[in-house]
Amino acid sequence: MRNVSNSEITLNARALRKEMTDVERLLWSRLRGEQLGVKFRRQHPFLNFVLDFVCLELKLVIELDGSQHADARSYDDYRTRHLNEAGYVVLRFWNNQVIEELENVVEEIYRQVQL
Repeated sequence: MRNVSNSEITLNARALRKEMTDVERLLWSRLRGEQLGVKFRRQHPFLNFVLDFVCLELKLVIELDGSQHADARSYDDYRTRHLNEAGYVVLRFWNNQVIEELENVVEEIYRQVQL
């Protein structure tokens, strides 16, 4: 399935790329430039969503969840379900995991890349 998104989502993705959170920047520093052997994109529009990070080649999505996601569980489940139906695997990490256990997070992503 080719990337399908509307122009509002695309504009939102561009804005989010310019205003990445500190946690997103931290993980991006470990994903960019094919450091894990594959290309990741950041704040990528897909369907009606903006994906935090995605490897289109492997159909692998990395989502970072902050405290606001504790109250948005049903929406996150909805997003994950739609992404899974489109053939994507979704890995979710809490922001504090990235901050406190960056190497473990990167290792888990790398394991998925190797599958």
